[in-house]
Amino acid sequence: MNLGLIGKSLSHSFSKSYLEEKFIKENKSDFLYANFDLENLDTFPELVLKHHLSGLNVTKPYKESVIPFLNEIDVTAKEIGAVNCIKISWENDTPYLKGYNTDYYGFAQSIKPFLEPIHQKALILGTGGASKAIAYALKNVGVDFYYVTSGEKKAANYFHYSELNEYVLNAFKLIVNCTPLGMYPKTEVCPDIPFQYLTAEHLLYDLIYNPEETLFLQKGKVQGAVTINGLNMLKLQADKAWEIWHS
Repeated sequence: MNLGLIGKSLSHSFSKSYLEEKFIKENKSDFLYANFDLENLDTFPELVLKHHLSGLNVTKPYKESVIPFLNEIDVTAKEIGAVNCIKISWENDTPYLKGYNTDYYGFAQSIKPFLEPIHQKALILGTGGASKAIAYALKNVGVDFYYVTSGEKKAANYFHYSELNEYVLNAFKLIVNCTPLGMYPKTEVCPDIPFQYLTAEHLLYDLIYNPEETLFLQKGKVQGAVTINGLNMLKLQADKAWEIWHS
């Protein structure tokens, strides 16, 4: 079975090594996993045919733009508006692509043990495909959320970074970084929030797992906040993708 990951600048990704370890553990010697670093999606249909792929993970920046290439999209992924897993079935050398979202599952399961009653409101930093899955997961557990953007405010539940102050951070005790800021190799940057207003009541979650502790998490820890990186989320969403490919 040929599997893989599509995205851009994939040197940061641990998906390949994690799934290859899984192949060994489950004695799947005929399974192959490859990274496909794509400048754009123009060659995506050709890629599927050339490698006779059976499944794909999808990472930034293609979680939304890959959708028009699919034959079908799972109900949950459709509601989220983003896909990070594709199952490919074949009939007469013709592929049929169905999209799923396992990000929301990985996030929901990994954050669940850390949620306290004070974490009723969340700030989601970023507005890309990953942020949509996080919003869906938070909605499902009854946590209100606002997006934080550096661009145009698209709805009432949006803050601009310049609007974040002591009052806002006191009200929003959960902050989730869905931006690539701080990801290897550019580890010296982080989202521009007023870290001085964080407290031990805050929970900071960074979807990034490389490096293990981003500058965002380091600055939160200095203020006493509880911090979580995205490694467990990666493993959980990958395990869910594995289930989908085998279903």
